[in-house]
Amino acid sequence: MTANLLAPSLGFGLGARPAHYDDLLLRSTDIDWLEALTENYLVPGGKPLHYLHRLSERYPVVLHGVSLSIGGSDALDREYLKQVRTLASDVDARWISDHLCWTGVDGVNLHDLMPVPFTGEALRHIAARIRDVQDFLGRRILIENVSSYLSYRDDEMTEWEFLGELTHEADCLILLDINNVYVSSVNHGFDALEYLRNIPTERVQQFHLAGHSNMGTHLVDTHDAPVADAVWELYTAAVRRFGAASPMIERDANIPDLTELVNELNKARDIAESLAQAA
Repeated sequence: MTANLLAPSLGFGLGARPAHYDDLLLRSTDIDWLEALTENYLVPGGKPLHYLHRLSERYPVVLHGVSLSIGGSDALDREYLKQVRTLASDVDARWISDHLCWTGVDGVNLHDLMPVPFTGEALRHIAARIRDVQDFLGRRILIENVSSYLSYRDDEMTEWEFLGELTHEADCLILLDINNVYVSSVNHGFDALEYLRNIPTERVQQFHLAGHSNMGTHLVDTHDAPVADAVWELYTAAVRRFGAASPMIERDANIPDLTELVNELNKARDIAESLAQAA
């Protein structure tokens, strides 16, 4: 891979969800691009893939996966990667992302995004796997920070130090999930603004904005509620540092009418435009 180059911003996007397929096909304003959950479309046919092809004719599309298990010890799934590469070509995906996590061991899928240890050994292991994936796909990928609820005794660095070093070593890009930064900052007691200050600006391609649940003793990244005020504040700080890096609203449960999500998206747009005008 050559020197870092970010793709042009896509503007302000939403996650493509089945409840909104028809409405998305009718809209011509407010939504600039769509993020599709990769695994929902790795099939030879059917209604979801039919809609994704139609949506990709109307909107720029990016793919967001949950099965790469880039932090895992099992061999990379070449058949899965082949399917992702084919889908990305079919819908002209502008980029492909997945999570900084592991999802299983010995072929058993835990169906969760498990945190990785922040050690030099893990960094070298994951960087090599990212480079392998990028060579296979023929493009850089985006790695997303996950929300976490525990830490490892053997951690040798902070999450932001790990993420910065990893993206440099692997020459990949970052999907910076603002809600996940906030959730983890509360759960682990670190400064979310310090996290942002130490993420390399030249690597941040995209933002995620989502809701979470307060369990009293900790926060859980649930994607089932509007973006919280504290996350909007952190997003504002992120835009000041990174610019409007293709923000999008994620909602995976308690999915409201599309208009409600567009209103949230327009709030993200208004914040970014206000900061740009003030600069």
